[in-house]
Amino acid sequence: MTRKQPLFIFLLLSASCIFSMPLKARNNDHRKRNQEPTLIERYSDSLALARKIYIESADSVIPEPSQEMTPKLSRLVPLTFYHGVSGRLFGSREKRSMGMDFDRIISEMYILHPEWVIDTESNLIADGDIAYRPEVPVKNDAGMTSQAEQESITLPSSSHPSGEITLVATKPNFWSFSGDYSLQFLQNYVSNNWYKGGESTYSMIGAFAFNANYNDKEKIKWDNRLEMKLGMQSSQGDNEHKFKSSEDLIRLTSKLGVQSINHWYYTLQAIASTQFTHGYKSNDATVYSDFMSPLNVNLSLGMDYKVNWLKGKLAGTVNISPLAANFKYVDRLALSTKYGIDEGKHALWDLGSTFTTDLQWKFSDLIRWQTRLYAYTTYKRTEVEWENTVTFQLSKYISTKVFVYPRFDDSAKEKDSKYGYFQLKEYWSLGFNYTF
Repeated sequence: MTRKQPLFIFLLLSASCIFSMPLKARNNDHRKRNQEPTLIERYSDSLALARKIYIESADSVIPEPSQEMTPKLSRLVPLTFYHGVSGRLFGSREKRSMGMDFDRIISEMYILHPEWVIDTESNLIADGDIAYRPEVPVKNDAGMTSQAEQESITLPSSSHPSGEITLVATKPNFWSFSGDYSLQFLQNYVSNNWYKGGESTYSMIGAFAFNANYNDKEKIKWDNRLEMKLGMQSSQGDNEHKFKSSEDLIRLTSKLGVQSINHWYYTLQAIASTQFTHGYKSNDATVYSDFMSPLNVNLSLGMDYKVNWLKGKLAGTVNISPLAANFKYVDRLALSTKYGIDEGKHALWDLGSTFTTDLQWKFSDLIRWQTRLYAYTTYKRTEVEWENTVTFQLSKYISTKVFVYPRFDDSAKEKDSKYGYFQLKEYWSLGFNYTF
């Protein structure tokens, strides 16, 4: 320690004691402070004193400020007594390394020019004219842009004293993609001499679903889902067909929504469905369905509710559309009357209302239930479909599925003598399942 340092410390401690006495007296009588000059006036006076420091005072102890110290010197206006200066000067080595030059400059001003110090940090905060906020590091939460494409811009080193600065601009990615596919097998063997009779059957079902959804996290949502399913079956008792389809579906669902309140959206919904190939019955050469026979397109306008219940285990959508237009088309004229179209015509247009739900309930990591209810009515005819799939996940890629599909359609010209307008399909399968 040099000889100047004890003198400097002594002077600094003396100045602190001198300042504390009148400042404590001022704090004891807060009413009188209301009659003192306002904060704006004190700032104006201190600006004049600062000019004297930097320009007129030849014996000023303040050196020429460096580029790094310029932001810190803003604390000299107004000339205020800051509590932490002496604490850092006489504190630990870590504290002394932080802003040491600034603390030494302002402490020397306290000692050599005490008449310039017109207020304290505590008084300014107590006045309420300024807000005290501790320095908190700002964290960048990329959120939905974390996976977006990034573009970087490098500024020249002269723009910053510490070197180059790289600015990263992220493009928001409002799209999300998901899907799953499965390959299921069914086999039933019955020997020719089985005492109750019966026949052996073999079948295979492949299913694929793909989702492409847009969400700007503000007002707009656009959900798109493509479903494709094809199953082939072979049975010993069918002499007409070696293979025939047991499951056949192509369906596209698209919903464009604008948020109304909370989970409700004004929604324009389109559902289009057809199949891949011919549909037959056992030992019957008649074609009962085909690609584009029928083609069903439903366009509706209504409200969509986003379901997120049971802590996210039950999720999906419920759509109510009081205004809907339905288009039904068959390429094979022979099938017109079977699907409610007048004989000799390919298409039918009608207006009505649509109700649709598409939900998935995850009971556990091993069991989930996916259900879809579609109902359309013109108030003269009604078409209702309720698809239910329960999946038991036996391992990561192996699962078994139970599919139950009741249906009601009174648009058909012919009514079944046993079941009326009700129809039912169900199966149990085991096979491979993968979700991405």
